[in-house]
Amino acid sequence: MSNSNKAAHFTAPGMSNEAAEKTIATLDNRMVALLDLQLTLKHIHWNVVGPNFIGVHEMLDPQVEVIREMTDTIAERIATLGGVPVGTPQSIVERRTWDEYPIGKGLATDHLGALDKVYSGINSDHRNAINTLAELDPVSEDMITSQLGELEQFQWFVRAHIESASGELQN
Repeated sequence: MSNSNKAAHFTAPGMSNEAAEKTIATLDNRMVALLDLQLTLKHIHWNVVGPNFIGVHEMLDPQVEVIREMTDTIAERIATLGGVPVGTPQSIVERRTWDEYPIGKGLATDHLGALDKVYSGINSDHRNAINTLAELDPVSEDMITSQLGELEQFQWFVRAHIESASGELQN
């Protein structure tokens, strides 16, 4: 099976095949990141321990659900543009450009410090994707912009757990 996500024989009316291919590649990168994030959040959910266990445990599942919807939206946009959204486990690992999440069973503060770094990477890359998509496809740009607002709020939730009273992050 080919993992090519280039435009097929059609794309959205009024969009060039070249713009569609670049848009699909950008969206594919975001889809892989969000698929990875879903799994990372569940990993943390299952492996977090310590005094703040229940608050962190219960905070993560709603994030997983929203991110699952984001991933589905991106995959459907890829298909709409004539691409092939590929979400198989091996293909995700092959297309990842970041390191594996570093913590197994661990304290809430350790997981949240690491998760803050994950969100920083994803949110920064979403912001870069918005800049790329501004030149290619306003529909995809708007979609990723909307997602970034929610992702930044999730990062704020994480940071609220590891922030000191003076406003410094303890990670």
